[in-house]
Amino acid sequence: MKRKIRKDKGIRRGKQKDSQAERILDCLERGNSITPLDALNNYGCFRLAPIIFNLRKEGYPIETIKPSGDKKFAIYKINKEYFQSKS
Repeated sequence: MKRKIRKDKGIRRGKQKDSQAERILDCLERGNSITPLDALNNYGCFRLAPIIFNLRKEGYPIETIKPSGDKKFAIYKINKEYFQSKS
């Protein structure tokens, strides 16, 4: 059996119920950074990396910051130039 491919994929705004991706994008667009632990605690998102991957694929300039030392996680934020071009 073939899988159906949804053509309406992507981050959509204006719906009554926000998805995790929409809420994470909103957090980033407000100028905040986010870690996987933040995503889990605030949005119930166990896998932040795939959401970031999809947002990047849609054109959002999300940067990855890796903390120094032995830390094994990433911090994500939107590039500052995004806010300058938006205003």
